[in-house]
Amino acid sequence: MTDTFGTDRMRAAVLSAWTASPARFREDANAEEDFALGGYRDRLIVELAQNAADAALRAGVPGVLRLTLRGDVLTAANTGAPLDATGVEGLSTLRVSGKRDEIGAAGRFGVGFAAVVSVCDEPAIGSRGGDAVRWSRAETTELVAGVPVLAGELAGRAGHVPLLRLPFEAPPLEVPEGFDTLVRLPLRDAAAVDAVRAMLAETSPALLLGLPALEAIEIDLDGATRTVVADGWHVVSESGEFTPDEVARLFADRPTEERARPFWSLRWAVPVTGTGEPGPLPAAVPPVVHAPTPSDEPIDLPALLIASFPMATDRRHVAKGPLTDFLVERVADAYVRLLGELPRTSRLLDLVPSLMGKGELDARVRRAVLERLPSAPLLPALSAPAPAVQTPSFAEAEVYEPDAEWQVEHPAREPEGDGWVVAGREAAVVAGATAELLTTVADFVPGLLPAGWPARHPAMVALGVRRVELADVVDLLSGEAVEAREPSWWRSLYEVLPADDPESLGALPVPLTDGRLVRGPRGTLILTDGGADFDLTPLGLRIVHPEAAHQALLRLGAAEATPRTVLEDPLTKAAVAQSLDSPDPEPVAQAVLSLVAASGLVAGEAPWLAELALRGADGELYPAGELMLADGALAGLLAPDSHLGMAAPELVETYGPRVLAAAGVLVGFAVAHDSDVLLDQDDCDHDLDGEDVWLDHVLDLLPDLAVPPVVAEFAAVRDLELVADWEAALTLLTRPPLRAALHPLRVEGVEVPSYTAWWLANHPVLGGRKPLELRLPGADPLLHGLYADAPAGLDEAALSMLGVRTTLAELLAAHGGPEELLELMADPAIEVDRAQLRALWIALAAVDPARVEPPARVRAVLGGDIVVAAAEDAVVVEAPDLLQLVTDRPLVLAPYDLAEALTELLDLPLAGELAAGEVTSQGEVRQVPPQVRSLLPVAPETYVEHEKLLVDGVACTWRFFEGAVHCTGVDGLARGLAWATGQWNDRLAVAALLRDPEAVPLLLAEADLS
Repeated sequence: MTDTFGTDRMRAAVLSAWTASPARFREDANAEEDFALGGYRDRLIVELAQNAADAALRAGVPGVLRLTLRGDVLTAANTGAPLDATGVEGLSTLRVSGKRDEIGAAGRFGVGFAAVVSVCDEPAIGSRGGDAVRWSRAETTELVAGVPVLAGELAGRAGHVPLLRLPFEAPPLEVPEGFDTLVRLPLRDAAAVDAVRAMLAETSPALLLGLPALEAIEIDLDGATRTVVADGWHVVSESGEFTPDEVARLFADRPTEERARPFWSLRWAVPVTGTGEPGPLPAAVPPVVHAPTPSDEPIDLPALLIASFPMATDRRHVAKGPLTDFLVERVADAYVRLLGELPRTSRLLDLVPSLMGKGELDARVRRAVLERLPSAPLLPALSAPAPAVQTPSFAEAEVYEPDAEWQVEHPAREPEGDGWVVAGREAAVVAGATAELLTTVADFVPGLLPAGWPARHPAMVALGVRRVELADVVDLLSGEAVEAREPSWWRSLYEVLPADDPESLGALPVPLTDGRLVRGPRGTLILTDGGADFDLTPLGLRIVHPEAAHQALLRLGAAEATPRTVLEDPLTKAAVAQSLDSPDPEPVAQAVLSLVAASGLVAGEAPWLAELALRGADGELYPAGELMLADGALAGLLAPDSHLGMAAPELVETYGPRVLAAAGVLVGFAVAHDSDVLLDQDDCDHDLDGEDVWLDHVLDLLPDLAVPPVVAEFAAVRDLELVADWEAALTLLTRPPLRAALHPLRVEGVEVPSYTAWWLANHPVLGGRKPLELRLPGADPLLHGLYADAPAGLDEAALSMLGVRTTLAELLAAHGGPEELLELMADPAIEVDRAQLRALWIALAAVDPARVEPPARVRAVLGGDIVVAAAEDAVVVEAPDLLQLVTDRPLVLAPYDLAEALTELLDLPLAGELAAGEVTSQGEVRQVPPQVRSLLPVAPETYVEHEKLLVDGVACTWRFFEGAVHCTGVDGLARGLAWATGQWNDRLAVAALLRDPEAVPLLLAEADLS
């Protein structure tokens, strides 16, 4: 067997060096052990792939590596340049690579093959058609043991020797078809087999991305084969060669072997989906820097970084220094380029790094990337970015002018084939907006991102994207750009507005029918039911243009307005109220009357319309409430000289009587309607004739209150003072609907007359007489003679509501009724018979004296005649035996038990107050006949009989004085006994008994029949 690779020479040289310097042996053994057990302990597959990639690169062929594990033997077959002596020498040395002049070679430190030592004691490598080389721990130990000076070192290391320093020639290996070189690794033990299985399972496309010369890795694990390729990744590569000056500056702190390789390279790779969008890194790809194979340097960006960073001596971390600083900047540039080459979708945001990294290098790369991203054109936009504006310094001015200010505006870029592409700081995003909304408002928001870009994604801040709230978008809808927009465009905008953010849309512009564009839907009106056809401009209303009307405006405060609701709008009411003073009231009248016609309003439903200025037949302007229809019922009732006018014929012809009546023009009587009316002189003012007097009358009827009372519903007929034909007028007033105005009001539990009833009651409207001066025909006979009969023609209920008297009880219950009756009774022109007079006094006796002012004259009886006497002469008789003493005075006669009430009511004296009633004559005491007790069971035993009875010197027939009956004659005795026993009504029967005792049975029988 020929020693093709000079292994004998290499062994001899190494052994000679170790013999000459045992420390060199110890150094080589320690270094190999450090690499095998430290920096390269788990990099076996990586280093085998790296060597395969370098072989393919040298040969210029596609690199393929097949890794096969059968039992406890791992083989690695690869394509590419075969093993040569230089390669064997490189494999058998430490820190000396044979690839230092190869541009693109992955191996560059000369230590990678040491990874096999971690799992194998008998590695071998050979190429097709040539010899092989092997290494053996047992044979190396045997050779070292044969050198006396190394025996102590060997013993001190417990037999551990540097395996790869002494190569041995080996017979050719069986290289699989299609491959050029084979590495055979008998694994040391079961632990080594398990470690290799784990490393094979972890092999991912990331390894191929770091070794571009290697196209595929085939893994045959116990007969099951899988192929690892780098498909489905988007890769950005950068590389370059350093100039001598750059080498001197950047490699000053690097070893000579590295300075001899003045090249740099880097790759960013990110997995992509079928649409080309970036996806997450596979779980098998460790989040570390690959240089080009995996290190322990963390970098937690969502992309794979492969770069020729200088490594520290442990080959696991990036070394600090100017070279690393240089590469960090190139890495950041390439990362931005990577983002720019990917599809411009929101998945790009997942690649935008946050500021905090997992290590120092990670943080530096992130900072460098974040410095570049805001100005990098990466984002798609629906609109051009805002023009760039620069303010030059004074140093750039031709003449120094301290007060000068000027700006230079650079035009926005033109869109590319698929739209604008903007940098983050030029972009704007609207939170939560739909694609339709964004498309609609794109012209107003520079650099607007399309739908699908989440406004609250943390990457938006890192990119410098301006977040535009919906309220800001609304504010941007201004200026000439929106003034030229058609109303239909605004409707298309309202169509796509969100329904859940009314606060942001409060200032949304709204086009009106009059051409104005106003801010805010609140207070605008959307006309329905045909109202959109009317010209309502004169009313000053904010009517939404019909082509812009949309339900969204209703949600934001606009009102859906029918002609009726437009009439109720405060602006309409203000226009009506001011129409009489307007220089051009006709358009206002036309607009209002059109709305009245369309709304179906009826007369009296909107009383404020009576202020609308309309033309009269005489050409003058009138409030509608002061115009009459020529054919209306009211026109024939009023005096010719009234202030009311006639409606112009052209108004009647154009709008018709119904519409004009609804607008307040008078067909019949107008009715003032109001609610919750405060009965106070300052607040109750409806411009009615005598309203203040009526109000005082009502308040007199009510008890004293701390606050003015309130009438819930108030209705009063107007213009009663203008009526000339009362017979026809009352026919209208006593029929519905005007009859309702006659009904009394209930205030604080008290029934009071309505204004209309009160006014009619106090004016001569019934045959020239006030209703209060009349009584119902056939009413209470006690009122006969006191009141004239009301004329026929009206029903009794209507006459009663007008104030026509019905009964004595109703009269006395009415406010002022008792005084009115006393006044009528004291009228000499009125005839009252004796029975009627007695009944009237009986009724008046029940009246509370507090309700009556004592009269100056009273109706009384004098000498059997009915007279009207001065109150100072009249007397109320409380006992029949006193009548004989006051026969010269006018007497108020009523049942004796009512005398006290009448004297208090009328403020008149009692007869007993004017006469002492003392018996001044002498008489004899006699026994009362016993038969009297059959009529008067409690009659006294005796009485005093006088030949001539004198009382206060006046001759009398009887007197009950100091408990005794004094009398002359039978009639006197009968009256005295009946009065003394309280049976005054039996006086005539007692007198008959005394004259004829035999008639007592008949008298008793008659009494039983009464």
